[in-house]
Amino acid sequence: MAGQLIVGLDVDSRARAEEIVALLGDAVDFYKIGYQCFYGGDGLALGKALMAAGKKVFFDLKLLDIDNTVEKGVAAFAQTGASMLTVHAYPKTMRAAARAAAGSGLCILGVTVLTSMDDADVKEAGYGRDAAGLVALRAEQARAAGIGGLVASPHEAEMIRNIVGPQMAIVTPGIRPAGSAMGDQKRVMGPAAALAAGATHLVVARPIIEAADPAAAARAILAEMAGGTRLA
Repeated sequence: MAGQLIVGLDVDSRARAEEIVALLGDAVDFYKIGYQCFYGGDGLALGKALMAAGKKVFFDLKLLDIDNTVEKGVAAFAQTGASMLTVHAYPKTMRAAARAAAGSGLCILGVTVLTSMDDADVKEAGYGRDAAGLVALRAEQARAAGIGGLVASPHEAEMIRNIVGPQMAIVTPGIRPAGSAMGDQKRVMGPAAALAAGATHLVVARPIIEAADPAAAARAILAEMAGGTRLA
């Protein structure tokens, strides 16, 4: 169960990230490094240090560029030993990333629709589908591209599982344990429900890293997760 919980190190210094990792100790073995930590907290070096210490690392950088640039970037991340890397879920981008990651242990994740977006936001962005419809399209395209999984709201996890089958990873942010504030998220779910819906990994940041006792918060979430059933 611990391997299914990914803690987001959404902080702007390496020192603070390392403090959080130390506080969490053996309770957590999988960490996400996104924009804030990667660019402001020496995130690449931090990720390598975490991997050297036996932790798993998910670089959440949502790559999007011409095919050659995506391929070169993904190949570079594959060489670090990272476990996961995100790209935008556009067909050409996913295919380029899949080619670059082939033969490595790097799982490419296509980002479908951000959990901070709802149907109105998707419409404003110019798409002729609602959020669920866009997620479904991108799930089909991700399966065809041969990448390792998808990032999506837990509300779409069951639908995605039905589209992509049992093998692909479904990584869900927007996880809020009992008593947590939604913050800027719009499509959220509790840990057990997300796993029961088909998620394979849950990404949690603020409810853990902003807690007075991060390790206790992580253990509480793991206890909630134990009430869910993985459908994969």
